[in-house]
Amino acid sequence: MKHASVGVAVLGAGSIAEYHLGGLAAGGYAAVRVLGARTRERAAPLAERFGIRDIVTDWRAVLERKDVDAVIVCTPDDTHEEIAIAAANAGKAILLQKPMAGSVEAGRRIFDAANRAGVDLQVSFMHRWFPEVAQARTWLEQGAIGTLRTVRIRNATPGPDWGEWFFAKSQVANGVVDQLGVHGIDLALQLVGDVVCVSARGAILKPARALRDGRVVAVENNDTANAIYDFANGAIGTHEMSQIEVGGCDRFRMELYGDEGAIWLRSEHGPAALYAPALYAKQWHCPALTQAPLGKLHHAAWLAGVIDPAVRTPTASDALRGMQVVAAIQKSNELGGQQVRVAEVLP
Repeated sequence: MKHASVGVAVLGAGSIAEYHLGGLAAGGYAAVRVLGARTRERAAPLAERFGIRDIVTDWRAVLERKDVDAVIVCTPDDTHEEIAIAAANAGKAILLQKPMAGSVEAGRRIFDAANRAGVDLQVSFMHRWFPEVAQARTWLEQGAIGTLRTVRIRNATPGPDWGEWFFAKSQVANGVVDQLGVHGIDLALQLVGDVVCVSARGAILKPARALRDGRVVAVENNDTANAIYDFANGAIGTHEMSQIEVGGCDRFRMELYGDEGAIWLRSEHGPAALYAPALYAKQWHCPALTQAPLGKLHHAAWLAGVIDPAVRTPTASDALRGMQVVAAIQKSNELGGQQVRVAEVLP
């Protein structure tokens, strides 16, 4: 790329678009040229807040622009495949909001299209960029808790009340696993390793949801799921996913237990806590972490990779691995909780 400033288009003006726009503003290297939304009225407040001059209501118009080098796709899940493949064919770098797509096969089609076009494809997993996750990675690499044996992950919220599409199976195929669970799966793959086998159960426990505008919609996809993971390194993990918890958790909670200690993330001990008696005399060690503006590290890394292929991260292939775990969760649930090998759901 001949210039250091990347021309960016953000497609979608929902709640996650604000995260991306804030991260772009903090991360540098970006000039947001255009914001896409279903209506101008929906996009106008965000455009004004972030100083974006152009609004479009047809995402295809963005792909024709010479001043747009990259697109962030944060539209509803069922639109990801069409938009991402079209963006790849137009030669645009892509940051695709999780989940990558509604199925492993669709994700593979996006991945292959980007490879054929020779464009950078990244999938957005915001949690891996949090400082507590970086700290946990350092502790694990240092062997602070010895051999990792068990993992507990929680992704729980009250659920979205601002759009009916979240509860339509045609738009969010795997419900809570697609919307929340993929975050925990990504952290598990990053911090623990590959998942080999899955046992899972899911259900719709709240069949009707009231939206903030007063409408009541039927829930067609699972709002609750619990999974057990067998990892390639011998560790065992449990993963709790819910969109019906009034309190929920602070984005995620993760506990990692080894022979010589434990790591807790986003718990009552704070963002990151280490219990390692050999190191800290049977007391929890809770270091102060440097907090960057939300999204800054994430978007700075993405933009750096758009400019320089040598520093790109393999988030698209990571997302495919995660989608295979999602598919195994779905298959296990259909089989009444029977254990499923992740390799069995490969396309």
